[in-house]
Amino acid sequence: MRALVHDEYGPPTVITVGAVADPTPGAREVVVQQRATAVNSGDARLRQRDFPDGMGLLGRLVAGWSRPRNRVLGVDVAGVVVARGSAVTELAVGDRVIGMTGMRMGAHAERCVVSVDHCLVPLPDTVSFEDAATLPFGGNTALTYLEAKLAVQPGERVLVIGALGAVGVALVQVARLLGARVTGVCSAASAERVLGIGAERVIVYDETDVFAGDERWDVVLDTVGRAPVAAVRRLATPTGRIGLVAAGLPQMLAGVWANLTSRQRVVFGVSDENPDYTRRLVQWLDQGDLRPVIDTVLPWERGAEAHARVDTHRKQGSVVLTFASP
Repeated sequence: MRALVHDEYGPPTVITVGAVADPTPGAREVVVQQRATAVNSGDARLRQRDFPDGMGLLGRLVAGWSRPRNRVLGVDVAGVVVARGSAVTELAVGDRVIGMTGMRMGAHAERCVVSVDHCLVPLPDTVSFEDAATLPFGGNTALTYLEAKLAVQPGERVLVIGALGAVGVALVQVARLLGARVTGVCSAASAERVLGIGAERVIVYDETDVFAGDERWDVVLDTVGRAPVAAVRRLATPTGRIGLVAAGLPQMLAGVWANLTSRQRVVFGVSDENPDYTRRLVQWLDQGDLRPVIDTVLPWERGAEAHARVDTHRKQGSVVLTFASP
């Protein structure tokens, strides 16, 4: 089969179309014929070996020291089951599914293997594959932080820094669905779209320095990771909670220190790839409560262009790749 491969680290041009072995499912796995996937910031960072501050050694050990360990990137799955393992009874060949591949990656290919015990759920006919591809990465991150880590409550004031990336879009919408009052920080070009997905108001960062103001929020989520933790903490109330969604080692250590020395609570770390979360996201999308925000749709063979778009840091929502019907 064919896939987007990269055999060296570097710019988007290292992403090419190549031949890889056809996947074979294990006992509790299925093979999914991909119909859509997404290129996320995590894919772009792995491609160029751009690890968070202080995580370079660990990142290279996991991802590959001099060459990528996983030739095929991608975690978002939206497609049709074409084969299943001997112990799979939950899904049948022909079922439409949505999910995530996890650390094995490999979703930027015509077919990929997914464990039914990891994060894979049915996709109703009423949800398009393109819309579905926007959900897993950002949506699972949003529910992990807003519910599991920060326990956002109805009526709380939530600030999302970076409100129109794949994760930011999900944070704004899921926080709204949980009953929070959301303010988004974004560019002037993104402001209308952020308001359109449920933010009560926006702060345009190229017009107003949010860090220079006196306003405070119950919950602050930073999806960008460029500001010092001390500055992000000043945006929260004295007993507020802060989610460092894009944290390197220095930010994590600063968060631990804040937890030891203040009444604020700072959380960080990887997000769950949770089938229950994914089911809820699909239900919200199917009911019209969650809106997919798509920046660009490209044929999957143009994956290098998709990576280049992500690298601009100006995308509004998800960059989606589509696959023709087999």
